[in-house]
This record gives sequence, C-alpha cells and structure tokens, in this order.
Amino acid sequence: MHVVMVSSEVAPYSKSGGMGDVVGALSAALVKAGVAVTTVSPRYGSVDDEGLVDTDVVVRARLGTTEQEATLRERVVDGVRHLFVEHGIFADRQGLYGDQNGSFGDNHLRFALLQRAALEAARNLVDDPAPVFHLHDWQAAGLPAYLDHFYRPLGFFRDSPTVLTLHNPMHQGRLPHRFFDDLDLPAHWFSPAGFEWYGDLGLLKCGILHADQLTTVSPGFAWEITRPEGGFGLDALFRGRFADLTGILNGIDTEVWDPTDDPHLPAPFSADDLAGKRLCKSALQDELGLVRDPEAPLMGSVGRLDPQKGTELLLESIPWILDQGAQVAVLGSAAAAHRRFEAELRGLAARFPGRLSVTVGFSEGLAHRIEAGADLFAMPSLFEPCGLNQLYSQRYGTLPIVRRTGGLADSVEEGRTGYTFDAPTGYAFRGAVHRALAQHGTPAQAAIRDRAMRLEVGWSTVVGRYVEVFERAIEARRAG
Repeated sequence: MHVVMVSSEVAPYSKSGGMGDVVGALSAALVKAGVAVTTVSPRYGSVDDEGLVDTDVVVRARLGTTEQEATLRERVVDGVRHLFVEHGIFADRQGLYGDQNGSFGDNHLRFALLQRAALEAARNLVDDPAPVFHLHDWQAAGLPAYLDHFYRPLGFFRDSPTVLTLHNPMHQGRLPHRFFDDLDLPAHWFSPAGFEWYGDLGLLKCGILHADQLTTVSPGFAWEITRPEGGFGLDALFRGRFADLTGILNGIDTEVWDPTDDPHLPAPFSADDLAGKRLCKSALQDELGLVRDPEAPLMGSVGRLDPQKGTELLLESIPWILDQGAQVAVLGSAAAAHRRFEAELRGLAARFPGRLSVTVGFSEGLAHRIEAGADLFAMPSLFEPCGLNQLYSQRYGTLPIVRRTGGLADSVEEGRTGYTFDAPTGYAFRGAVHRALAQHGTPAQAAIRDRAMRLEVGWSTVVGRYVEVFERAIEARRAG
C-alpha cells in the first residue's frame, strides 16, 4: 500500500493549526507501520530551501484564464517522502491562507493547483499504479473530480481510492458559483452531484460526495456532524454517507511532545518525578513576567483566538479566575475578523500585571513551555472536532478544562483525566474552573494528574484504524 497525503499543510514545514500536526505525525506513524507514504503540500515562503531536491516533474494546469507551470521538489525524512509544489502563488505570500487583510481571494486556484500537482506527483514519482489518495479538508477535496476527468479515462489510477478526512467542516471552500469556471472542469461537474451547493460552489461538498471513504478526527464529532445543530449545513450529506464515515481520535507525536526529553523546556520531568515540572513553572513565570509563586495555580491557553475556541468565554472569565488567586498565560493570535480579541486580552493584561500574561502570535517553544509550566489548561471550545492541546496537556501533567464536545468529550473524563463542562457559557466554564482550583495541591488532583500523564495518546494506537479505512476504500474501489 502506498498512501499519497494531499494537504495544504504538513508539520513541521507548514502549520496553522492541528491539521498540519496530524498530517505530519500520521505520515510518520504509517511509515513505521510499514506503509509507504508521500505527502504533497505547497512550498510556502516559510518552507526552508535547505535540503530540498529538484525533481524533473513539471505540473501544467489552467488556473482561471491562464496556463501555469509549477515544479515539484522533495525531501525525505524518517522514511516519509515530502513533495512540495513550487509556484509563486504559494511562495510569494505571507501566510498560508490569508494575511492581515483576510483570506486570499484566489485560494480556490491555489489549492486546485495543489490537487493537480498531487496527481502528477503520483503519476510520475510513485511506483504504485493504484495509490490511496488521502485528502485533507476542502483544500484537497476536489481531487476526485480531477481524478475522474483527467486521469481515469486515460487508464491512470483506475483502482486508486480516495479517503477524505474532515478536520473542520465549518470551513467548506464555499464561493459564488462564478468561481467554478476557474477550476478547468466541464460544466456537468457544477451540479447537485458535483460542486453545486444551493447555487454556490462547494469545494468540500464535492469531496464528501465522491470520496470512497470519509473520516473525521474523533468518534464524537463523527456523530455530531450528522445532526442539524452540528453539521454546518452539511448534516444531510453526512447522514447519507454515514456508512462510509469513521471517527478516529487523533494521536499526538510523542517524540515531539515528550516532557522527559523536550529541548524547549528548562528541565525534564515525568509522571514518576515531577521536580522538573515545578522548575518549568517557575521559569515560565519569570519568562512571562508573572509573579513567581509556586503555590498560585497557573492556567495556560494556547491556540487561535476565535469564537469556535470559546475565546469569549475565556475573556469574560479571566478577571474572575484571577480573583481566585490564579494566574493566566495566553498565547495566540486572531484572524483579521477577530482582532478585537487580541485588543481585549492586551487590555486585560495591562489591568492585571504580574497575574495575566498575553503573547500575541505563535511560538512553538513557548507553547511547549506553557504546556509544561502550567497547572491547568483552558479549552472552552464551542465545538472541537478533536483538539490536540488537551492531549499535549495531559501528557505534560497540565490538567485540561474542556467543554464536552467532539474530541474533547472523547479524550477528557471529568475528575479522572481533567475537568469538563457542558453548556457553552462562561458560567458553566467557571464552574469547571472552580472545581479544578478547589482541588489545587490536593492528593485528589495529584491522582488525576498521574492518571492523565500515563494515558496512551500516541499515534501507534491509532494508525491501525486508518489502515483499516484505507483497506475498505481499496475494496470498495475494486468492487465498484
């Protein structure tokens, strides 16, 4: 079996959120399990040129009204072959999907080029004549259409199945119908059986209909998206494909996220020896300008400042949390539409010096140090397909406080591996925080921490589920 991963981001080369981490870690885990893997992603300007090797493959594709050429460059790391699509439409920009002015207006063209390049990469650089195409979110979801239009009629990839993983179907690549003309596909693809979605162009919708198998990133979320209140308008499609939909809880890269051997930390620690965690807390307080107080509960938050992530619940709760004697460290940034969150957090930090730290932006090292140095971790998400930070937190003995939704409900158990709440309100969130703070420093919380740190959260326990899905997709394609 050879799997071609098609994704707009692959960590550590490109990453805006959890999808990049998942694609990078899953690829490495599949290789360790004996599966050949090639990833195909854009070469953004942030992707280092060092170690990239040119291939002889030139990708020619019509984008809008013009013919464009892209090249493919490669790097092999730990058995995974990473291919990068080289074109100015990716490399000459700040940001993966947009900048301070919002999303790029030609993202549909950029990721159409990614999909065309992935197919050319498979045709020219992959030995297997029938690889599995594993597609990630709307940026890769149109590939089945290109496969059926350009390749299968010529005898290429007739037995190649497609598997679409839904990391966050709130983002659907939905655009006015006129943008369909830019995709270089015949008119019949703009229909209810293809890309047409209530008169608009639906890039994710086409993939939901045409992929051989669908996965999403937790069992709970797989059920939620079939309900009207959780399916982002696509629930009927998900119900129609429910027999082909599998929820698989993400794992994490336990080599990158390993408190016993993490180069970002001032001291190592483990479930059996927490002395280093106490040193990490003191060092984090110093780094962030918080009062050095080993007894004060320290709550961390790392991630996008976005309504989905429950940022409003956190904002309204921070003054109350600080009044309980706790400290808070926030690391994150907002998209252009939600910059007010950054301003509000900065305002709070000015009101509460030494007790609240706000770092706008992203730092991989600081993210690790917050996970290691904090006592608690806030994830009050309104919805969460899977979430990774709660898994990082558990491994680092930083107990997550999460809303019971999607993958958070699948991975955090109240009073055993963290703290949970149900209603999407600040009041309910503060109730869970209150329970966590009431147990701070007690043997009961020490037992929760120990249990959380010993959970199996790596990809080795997950990768077999993906192999099963790939095998089902192969069987369905051969039978079909």
